[in-house]
Amino acid sequence: MQTNFTTAQLADPHVAESEKILRKCVHCGFCTATCPTYVTLGNELDSPRGRIYLIKDMLENSRPADKEIVTHIDRCLSCLACMTTCPSGVNYMHLVDHARVHIEKTYRRPLMNRFTRGVLAAVLPYPTRFRAALKLARLGRPFAGAFDKIAALKPFAAMLRLAPASVPAASAMASPGSHAAKGTKLGRVAILTGCAQPVLEPGINEATVSLLNRLGIEVVVPRGEGCCGALVHHMGREGAALDQARQNVDAWMREIEQDGLDAIVITASGCGTTIKDYGFMLRLDPAYAEKAARVSALAKDVTEYLATLDLPEPQRKPGLTVAYHSACSMQHGQKITRQPKELLTRAGFVVKEPREGHLCCGSAGTYNIMQPEISARLRDRKVKNIEATGAALVATGNIGCITQIASAANIPVVHTVKLLDWAYGGEKPAELPAMTLQAAE
Repeated sequence: MQTNFTTAQLADPHVAESEKILRKCVHCGFCTATCPTYVTLGNELDSPRGRIYLIKDMLENSRPADKEIVTHIDRCLSCLACMTTCPSGVNYMHLVDHARVHIEKTYRRPLMNRFTRGVLAAVLPYPTRFRAALKLARLGRPFAGAFDKIAALKPFAAMLRLAPASVPAASAMASPGSHAAKGTKLGRVAILTGCAQPVLEPGINEATVSLLNRLGIEVVVPRGEGCCGALVHHMGREGAALDQARQNVDAWMREIEQDGLDAIVITASGCGTTIKDYGFMLRLDPAYAEKAARVSALAKDVTEYLATLDLPEPQRKPGLTVAYHSACSMQHGQKITRQPKELLTRAGFVVKEPREGHLCCGSAGTYNIMQPEISARLRDRKVKNIEATGAALVATGNIGCITQIASAANIPVVHTVKLLDWAYGGEKPAELPAMTLQAAE
């Protein structure tokens, strides 16, 4: 793609990076075939190619974002399926991230939209606040229908419907500390506690620590870590995102320098995609560039890390048929496609892949709150394809996907690591019905 940025514009390193990305695009349109919003809406401006034109025009002319640009950029899930499809290596992720920062700086959103986004940014990254909000949501659930009738309140209706009927108790695994390896110590890793996941499903990290400890891996929960920054990063709130990234880099570097780390294990693939990008996000910060790159290099999805270990034979082979849902942040963001399925197969599960596995389920961080209609259409399409496999349950590696798919599926949705923990001697996942468990053993 030909660009016409001035020398003065290219003096801005963010613009210079985006210009390099834009020049790689050859207008081929391969991305449109795998873009969930284009497949759903059929509008060229809701495809990666269309958004690239909008972003180019906005940046090249140094003009503020307008309502049209914001509408189409906001509809992007950042699923990154376009990057998997693109034959030219266009880094759409970094381009759309830059566009969102530009939007945040130059566009004044309607009052209720600003309020909603502000609430999400102030609540979701903080477990204590999020837990309190979920408890209050139970009182507000009867009003969801009324909120649906007012366009500006639809995101709050979506929040109320997504909120679980009950909130699990806080887990001790979320507190800073070290969990010793069983038997001979073979390694030492840090685990990301996260923000939404330990509130919605603390059992995921509990199963991870339990499994890794039995495999001889010491697991440490570092003091001072927090949200990975993905949520505000995708809102264009770059200052807040970088502050959260720096906080985590500091926490993990203390562990690296004190007793060393073999990996930083992440059990939410959405977080993993962002943490693996810390090196890029902080590349212009002389105090953090090198440390962030080191942290990004150590970041591993839990299945990615487990695949490097010499696993014993499973203690039980359940024999259940599992539909494996590959989260977008897993397959497109981190390019992890093989390891989860191979681990499940080795553990005794029969793995099936649903049709259209490349398409997003519609969760995408806060997308199912901010764009509930499009999200619901994608969810229903995903659930239909999953249930067509005839599987007894769904396995996936991202809490957002678990929440989204479980809101409409008629079969259990379980994190991959909980199934692996069960097969290798851990507790049976509570999501599985009793009749399934009896048949498995």
